[in-house]
Amino acid sequence: MTKRQNWAWAVAAVAFVALIGAAGFRATPGALIEPLRAEFGWSTATVGFAVSVNLLLYGLTAPFAAALMERFGVRRVVACALTVVAIGSGLTVFMTTSWQLVLLWGVLVGLGTGSMALAFVATITGRWFVKHRGLVTGVLTAGGATGQLVFLPIMASMAETSGWRSAALLVSAAALATVPLVLLFLREYPVDLGATPYGGDAIVPRPTVTSGAARRAVTALTTAARTGPFWFLAGGFAICGATTNGLVGTHFIPAAHDHGMPTTTAAGLLALVGVFDIVGTIFSGWLTDRVDSRILLAAYYALRGASLLLLPQLFHASVHPSMLVFIVFYGLDWVATVPPTVALCREVFGLSAPVVFGWVFASHQIGAAIAATAAGLVRDSFGNYAPAWYVAGFLSIGAAVLSMRVRRSPALAGGAEQAPGDLTPQGARG
Repeated sequence: MTKRQNWAWAVAAVAFVALIGAAGFRATPGALIEPLRAEFGWSTATVGFAVSVNLLLYGLTAPFAAALMERFGVRRVVACALTVVAIGSGLTVFMTTSWQLVLLWGVLVGLGTGSMALAFVATITGRWFVKHRGLVTGVLTAGGATGQLVFLPIMASMAETSGWRSAALLVSAAALATVPLVLLFLREYPVDLGATPYGGDAIVPRPTVTSGAARRAVTALTTAARTGPFWFLAGGFAICGATTNGLVGTHFIPAAHDHGMPTTTAAGLLALVGVFDIVGTIFSGWLTDRVDSRILLAAYYALRGASLLLLPQLFHASVHPSMLVFIVFYGLDWVATVPPTVALCREVFGLSAPVVFGWVFASHQIGAAIAATAAGLVRDSFGNYAPAWYVAGFLSIGAAVLSMRVRRSPALAGGAEQAPGDLTPQGARG
């Protein structure tokens, strides 16, 4: 293995740090719902709507960001995205009305974090790795969980001791601090260094991008949308987003607070989800290199559904052992779905997988956005979150069924890849 080929690990390390820097805001909403309600008198649904706008744009930006990375380069897009996150989070300290919350939390931070979404992970692993793709996908995906782990307890503690504005400024500073690292060390393609992808046998030339970023993203969607596998993957991932970022990530802390649990304790539990998420996602990546991805997805979704159906009975004013069991289990499962989903996109859509996965991820965030607002409305209407947990549990079981219906590409057996610029799904070829 040459030193130049080992650059793949350096690029992956910088991407991991960048994902942590962007993850600060992902930990913010759940920890700040109660402080914002207390200061401004906003309802849970109002704050939940701002989070929904953020989640929606976070997802819809992803496929265009993947295409922009192909057109203008990963380094430029990621540096700009981190700067936008810093600006959006920093300006929240001046807001006084709910529309400003929607503009800053929802629009600006949504666009910035969307450009740092999982399509970025698919781009890095697709360009730089042949061997250990699944494992590296798991490690990079865990970067978001690590950010949650690092920031969430700090966010909750600062919100209680120094006020929520200091927490927002910390997120802004973390995102800005990551920009120089990205500009200095992130590289675009192995061929730029005269190297092969890690585990590859030959230098891969840069693909020729023949259309604009927006056109390529839309073309990828219209082509993929004509196939069944795309809709099964998108439907399952929409439920994934609804049951993680939209519901648990946004509403677990206020739900626990409804049962008398202190906010900092609930934030600590959610951070613990992040600890086990790292383990679960990396292990899922390792399994993805060895096990049928459809089976993995079905198992993850079915087990998640069972755990959510039990969750309403686990909330208490203090932390009981049963809740700790849920936290450990849910953490292992949190984004374990990402490596097999990326793998299935690659198997079906070849070199177009990063852009197509961007659209699949958009469905993830649409589901998350709907859940964030819907759960807030449930809380305001019924006085508790129980109906939301039950619906999420049954939806997860449905996602398991959708996952098993994804047909793997016949080209997979021959190890075929698509030519650059060819957006025809491998499984759809005649």
